[in-house]
Amino acid sequence: MTTQGLLSPSRMSRTGALVALLVAGMSGAAVAQQQVLPQQAPTTDAEVGFESRPQLTPQEEVTQSEVIAARIDAAASAVRKQLEVARAVEHDSVKTLCLNDKLSQLDVAFRSARDRRSDLTAAVQRSDIEMSNHEFTILTVLRQRAEQLAAEAQQCIGAEVAFVGQTSVVADVNPSLPTEEGAQFPPVDPSLVTGAPQCASCTGTGQ
Repeated sequence: MTTQGLLSPSRMSRTGALVALLVAGMSGAAVAQQQVLPQQAPTTDAEVGFESRPQLTPQEEVTQSEVIAARIDAAASAVRKQLEVARAVEHDSVKTLCLNDKLSQLDVAFRSARDRRSDLTAAVQRSDIEMSNHEFTILTVLRQRAEQLAAEAQQCIGAEVAFVGQTSVVADVNPSLPTEEGAQFPPVDPSLVTGAPQCASCTGTGQ
């Protein structure tokens, strides 16, 4: 065997070092690729719902408070028109009472929303975040209540729906029964019929 086909110890050591560097480089590239594309955990519905409702800024709450007050006022105006029709055109007392009750509650909700909007604006001006969030929460509840009252006003029924027509009684008579003219009554025993009692003081027999 000649020495030309054999590697010297120094050349073998350099070759081993190159192989080790290549293996390390490939391992490092694989680790880097895994770090670049990490596996994302599945997002639950609760997280999606929470992210879809971002917290409003104080100025956004002031803007939304104006929209809420306007919606409550519009709901009250719609019920007020229904009340006018039921009272002046339909003359329906039952529907009038129902709509009047809903309108009264809507008016109270609108006045409360107007006051809460003023308190919210004052809280934002003095940078009171906690109080502004509190007032905006109450305004949201008032808006939901107004929507519920408007829906209930649509369900107010009148007297013509509650009472349909006049009631009547129909009697079925058996045609085989004898009529009053053709009815035959049994004879009466004369011995069973007595006259009226006599008054003793009137005839003088009592003396």
